[in-house]
Amino acid sequence: MDSKYLMIYNDIVGKIEKGKLGANSKLPSENEMMDIYGVSRDTVRKALNLLESNGYIQKIKGKGSFTLDINRIDFPVSGITSFKELAKRMGKEWKTHVEKIEIIPADEYLAEQLKIEDGREIWEVIRVREINRRKIILDKDYFIKDFIPSLTKEICQDSIYDYLENNLGLQISFAKKEITVQRATEEDRRLLDLKNYDMVVVVKSHTYLDDARLFQYTESRHRPDKFRFVDFARRQR
Repeated sequence: MDSKYLMIYNDIVGKIEKGKLGANSKLPSENEMMDIYGVSRDTVRKALNLLESNGYIQKIKGKGSFTLDINRIDFPVSGITSFKELAKRMGKEWKTHVEKIEIIPADEYLAEQLKIEDGREIWEVIRVREINRRKIILDKDYFIKDFIPSLTKEICQDSIYDYLENNLGLQISFAKKEITVQRATEEDRRLLDLKNYDMVVVVKSHTYLDDARLFQYTESRHRPDKFRFVDFARRQR
């Protein structure tokens, strides 16, 4: 069994994890790695494929292989956490940019997501989340207006959940979530610092109050190299 590719893999992983290869460092070419490690091209490619599949590098056609930032942000899948709460927990520099806040009539798609009739008034709130001066999350929130009579830019910049719970007396209870990987849209490319990535991780959430009323639908679009989606599971007996 050819284990030479694992030797290459472990060598490069060690350099990345010890900081000897920083984020966005370009790896030697395939030909150079063949000479460095004394192996075949097929062995080099197997090592690179494993590094890419495990999130250590990104291969860019025509340019080479580049290391990724392995210091990812743990994003809780099962919990309901506002961006403000997440940012404070991380202890990182953060900022919210409000791109849009508007009352709109629900189209067919949004009406279906919110379980309401077409044309009913909803809030559309589009926000870009910046962490350590990089715009890496695009949040598109839709709230049934009946639950939230008014919203301001200041509230949206701070925390809508904090406003709902502490000012309006609403109790947010649970959410149903779906995680997919999608091709980046023109809006994603315009608003986010995507670098060379053409895919985003999309978390769709339907969020309910404590009386089981659905009040919010969200599409949260993330740059793929900056987040690690985590959960806690216990075996049921």
